[in-house]
Amino acid sequence: MIEFLAQQLREREAQVLTRRRREASTPTAPMQTIDGRTMLAFCSNDYLGLANHPRVVAALQEGARRYGAGSGASHLISGHSQAHEQLEQRLASMAQTVIPDARCLSFCTGYMANLAAVSALGGDGTAIFSERLNHASLIDGVRLARGERRVFGAVDELRAQLAASGAARKLIVSDAVFSMDGHLAPLAELLQLAEQHDALLLVDDAHGFGVLGPRGHGSLAQLGLRSERIVLVGTLGKAAGVGGAFVAAHPVVIDWLLQTARPYIFTTASPPALAHALLSSLELIEGEEGERRRAQLELLQTQLQDGLAPAAAARGWTLPRSDTPIQPLIAGDNAAALALAARLEDQGIRVPAIRPPTVPAGTARLRITLCAAHSAEQVERLLQALLR
Repeated sequence: MIEFLAQQLREREAQVLTRRRREASTPTAPMQTIDGRTMLAFCSNDYLGLANHPRVVAALQEGARRYGAGSGASHLISGHSQAHEQLEQRLASMAQTVIPDARCLSFCTGYMANLAAVSALGGDGTAIFSERLNHASLIDGVRLARGERRVFGAVDELRAQLAASGAARKLIVSDAVFSMDGHLAPLAELLQLAEQHDALLLVDDAHGFGVLGPRGHGSLAQLGLRSERIVLVGTLGKAAGVGGAFVAAHPVVIDWLLQTARPYIFTTASPPALAHALLSSLELIEGEEGERRRAQLELLQTQLQDGLAPAAAARGWTLPRSDTPIQPLIAGDNAAALALAARLEDQGIRVPAIRPPTVPAGTARLRITLCAAHSAEQVERLLQALLR
């Protein structure tokens, strides 16, 4: 077995697919010390710059003093603290923008939330329709579920699959913002099809929550969509800056997850101190400071797109249009993407190269992520480095 694995690793190395970790020794911020070197970083999902916000850090410290370091048990044993309950009520209130009478469950990670929701709702007798570009956690949730599985890549393809399905129950599963491209799924069309075919629509808004929509309520809110058929998954370690995740849905759906979702039932609850810190983070997201930070993000996105367009055309790069902080620069070849990332790093700028299987073959890219804490001068520094 060891020799087999070693050979597989050698093959990955030959295909320029080996992944390596980097060690950060300072908080998440535009200027971060990575592997002992201070660099300008465009690689974090801390879109609003809240991970090191003084109010959030102070709330985490207060939560630790009040609740201790850990929860001690699963939510259903003794680990569901007052902080968890307050967090779920606050998130449910936010989710009611898109789901009438929404209730909420909190999770340790977005990966676990997706595994739990998809596997518990996609049981025997249910047909699951999964978007081709979905995140790995959604794909793995579909694999764990016992229902029929269908993959679609366009609305028309999904429409035909739904029309042909004789399943008693149907579940449509899609990211809201695709994490490697930054573009939004056709959520209005997906919800319309869910209504027509008596299906639930599970939307993972990991990269939209906090960033898009009125008061940062996410992608569905930005489009003005609202339905009891929506099952909303959101992560709290990206724009919210801390960690964890949630599922918000109709009360019956939440009760079903609480009773049957194995990743929820059999996992120790996250530290209550994190939930306490997230209450402060959500206040920032919904308040005036959140509005200012979202406006700053939009300015930076426009600056980057306008500045990169001429260079991309000259160098054969592709710049898919993105109205989110995720700004991909597609180089194509794995080695080319790695070389581009290395040349930026030589200039003190950290932007990761993303390669298959995370993205399709031939679409290796730099995944540039912007943060509200970035300045226009820092974005200009990235532009000049790319132009050189």
